[in-house]
Amino acid sequence: MIVTALLMLAAAAQDRAVDCENAMAQPDLNACAYQEYERADAALNAQWKLTAAAMKEQDRGFDRTYDKRPGYYDTLLAAQRAWLTYRDQHCAVEGYAMRGGSAEPMVISGCLAQLTQARTADLKSLIEEY
Repeated sequence: MIVTALLMLAAAAQDRAVDCENAMAQPDLNACAYQEYERADAALNAQWKLTAAAMKEQDRGFDRTYDKRPGYYDTLLAAQRAWLTYRDQHCAVEGYAMRGGSAEPMVISGCLAQLTQARTADLKSLIEEY
């Protein structure tokens, strides 16, 4: 449901250029919020590649003789999948503040951007520890 609404927003935003510095109409505000989320998502994906590679490197040196728990990468991947579910559902709930209204997509996109930026920082800090 969220993805469908955001994809419709993205398609509408691509139809015409939106001046996000001066956006005033709700469709423009929605499109600008979605663009901010897209930027945050691109940064997350770039950081994910770095963090995943670092966790795989940690796994290479991991002695499984005494520790049978999942490795660094498998644990990170499970956490990321859980986080994606949390993010999407949490932002859907935040959007309900404007449920059915024209500002609902903006609220959802803003939430997605904010949580995605925070997750990117979390992923970065994981590899700074190693």
